[in-house]
Amino acid sequence: MTMKSLRLVGTHEIRELLGGTLARQRIYQITSRKDFPDPYATLAQGKLWLTGDVELWIREHRPSAVKNIQARRSLRTRRRTRP
Repeated sequence: MTMKSLRLVGTHEIRELLGGTLARQRIYQITSRKDFPDPYATLAQGKLWLTGDVELWIREHRPSAVKNIQARRSLRTRRRTRP
């Protein structure tokens, strides 16, 4: 049996995906919008969202932040391919 790993993001990562300059309060406002994806899980430390859902929302609602998604993906790829 093959298990597929979930990629999750919290508010800190969402802030990074949106450029890293927004205040925590603004991130809360964005993640509370009716058109923002529902959280995958709610923990004592906060909510978690599926990365793909958040990236899709950013592409549709904040196209200027798409470059941050691409930069984060290339960083993640470099980390995985280290010897």
